[in-house]
Amino acid sequence: MAESPTTGELCEAEAITEDDLVAAGEADMADPTATLFVMGEGYGLNLAEVVRSHPWARTTVASPEASDYRTRGVVRTAILLARPETR
Repeated sequence: MAESPTTGELCEAEAITEDDLVAAGEADMADPTATLFVMGEGYGLNLAEVVRSHPWARTTVASPEASDYRTRGVVRTAILLARPETR
């Protein structure tokens, strides 16, 4: 595994679970300003920064035409590509 693995890599290594991913996505949908989400074995993400720094997620979340289904998928992708900090 890379020195600073992505959330997706941590999922493959089973350090973060599918339930963690779902909860992170739900937390972002409930509060797009959330700054800390802790998951797995001591990993944390600034969800607001994850979405803001991912161009596709940022654009989709800002679009009034985007469905909840699409927004959830794009946010999930941004979370999977993010590099959580060890907490």
